[in-house]
Amino acid sequence: MTSARSVTALLLGVVVLSAGSLPSEAVKVAPARQIAYRTWTSNADFLAGQQFGTTVADGALTFGTSAGTMSYVDPFGDGTAKSYDQTSWVSPHVSTGFGLTELVASWNATTPPGTWVEVSMAGTTNLGTATKWYVLGRWSGGDDTAAGDIHRTSVPSQGDANGSVAVDTFQSATGQWLDRWQLKVTLYRLSGTTQSPVVRSVGAMASRLPSDKKVAVSPLGGAEGIVLDVPRYSQETHIGQYPQWDGGGEAWCSATSTAMVLDYWGAGPTAAETAWVDPSYSDPQVDHSARSVFDYAYDGAGNWPFNTAYAGTRGLDAFVTRLRSLTEAEQFIKAGIPLVASLSFKKSELPGAGYGTNGHLMVIVGFDQNGNVVVNDPASHLIASNDQVRTTYDREAFENAWVPHSGGLVYVIHPEGTPLPAPTDPQHNW
Repeated sequence: MTSARSVTALLLGVVVLSAGSLPSEAVKVAPARQIAYRTWTSNADFLAGQQFGTTVADGALTFGTSAGTMSYVDPFGDGTAKSYDQTSWVSPHVSTGFGLTELVASWNATTPPGTWVEVSMAGTTNLGTATKWYVLGRWSGGDDTAAGDIHRTSVPSQGDANGSVAVDTFQSATGQWLDRWQLKVTLYRLSGTTQSPVVRSVGAMASRLPSDKKVAVSPLGGAEGIVLDVPRYSQETHIGQYPQWDGGGEAWCSATSTAMVLDYWGAGPTAAETAWVDPSYSDPQVDHSARSVFDYAYDGAGNWPFNTAYAGTRGLDAFVTRLRSLTEAEQFIKAGIPLVASLSFKKSELPGAGYGTNGHLMVIVGFDQNGNVVVNDPASHLIASNDQVRTTYDREAFENAWVPHSGGLVYVIHPEGTPLPAPTDPQHNW
C-alpha cells in the first residue's frame, strides 16, 4: 500500500430537464467526469512551444545554448551548492473547456549523470488571475549524487490563494478552477559539462470530478475473457528490505506494480543493473523499481509520475491519466496493454482482498467472462507469496474502490510500437 491521496471533488451532481419537463419531474443523472489529457511528443509538438535555449531533434527536447545558470543545494544532499546550466521550454496554453480543479503532469526523459529536469505548470483562474509556476517534480533517473545527480523530489509547501501541490498533483483553491494551463520543462546540467537531458514527451491530465461517492457499474466493454500474461510479484516478500526507501516492501505497491508491467513488456532491469541487490532477495527488479521511483520529499515510492518516468527510462512510453470507467479500461486490455490502477477501500468494500487501505496500486490484467476484474494485486492477500498475487474482484466493487476514490487514476505503460486504443469519448483522456 502507499499513502493516501486526496481527490478534489468540487462538481456537484447534475440535474437535467428534458424538453417540456416540469421542475418536479427533474431526473438526477450521473454527473459528468471531466478529464482531458494533452501531450507533446514530436518535433512539431515541441516546436509549437517557446524555446529558451533548448533545441528540438529527433522528436525530443535537448540542450541548445545555455540560458543561464542556477546554484542548487540538494535538500537531501550534503548541503553543498552546485552550479547547473539551464534551458527551458514552455508549452502553448491549453484550454480544457471545463475549468480544471486538478492536474497531474507526466514525462519521459533520459538524464545522464550530472543532469536532471524540472516540470512545472501555471494557468489562469476563473477570476482571471495568472498563477505562479508550481513545481510538479524534479526528476533524475539516477542517484549518483557524486556525479551531480540530484535526489529526485516533489516540492512541498507551494500553496497560495490560487492553488497548491499535493505531492504530484496541482489542486486549485477551494471555489476556484483554471480555465487554461501550460507546462514548463527546465533542463539542467552541471556547469562546464556537455551532457544533456533528453525529454521525449511531456504532458498532463487535467480533471474536474464530481463528488459522487458511488458509481453505477459500467457496461461491458468487450474484453471479457481476456487475461494478459503479466508476471506476478508480491510486495509482501520484500518486507524489511532497504527500509531507506519507504520503509521497505510493505509500502512498495506502486513500485511492485510498475516492475510487473515492465517485465511484461520485457523492459525490466538486467542482472547487471540489479547486482547491487542482496542476492538472497527474490525478484530484485522490485527493489530496483522502488529505488528508481523514490521521492525523497514525499518519502515514498508512490509518486505517480515518478513511476511512469522510471518506465520511460526503460524505453517505454508512459503517462498518468484518469479513466471514467472499467468500460474504458477494457479497451486497453483488448489492445494488450495492462494498467496500473490506484484504489482505496475499506476491508468490507472489496470482497476477497482481505485488507483495507487508504491508498493502493495494483495491475489490471484482464476480465473474466462476466466482466469482473482480473488483477495482479501486489498486496497478495497480505500473504508473502507471488502465487497469491493473481486474483479476481467483483466489477462493481472494484469500480467503486477506484473511480470515486482516485478519480479512476491509472499508469499507462506501453512500447511505442503497441498503439493505444482509440479514445471512446470526444473529450480525450489519453
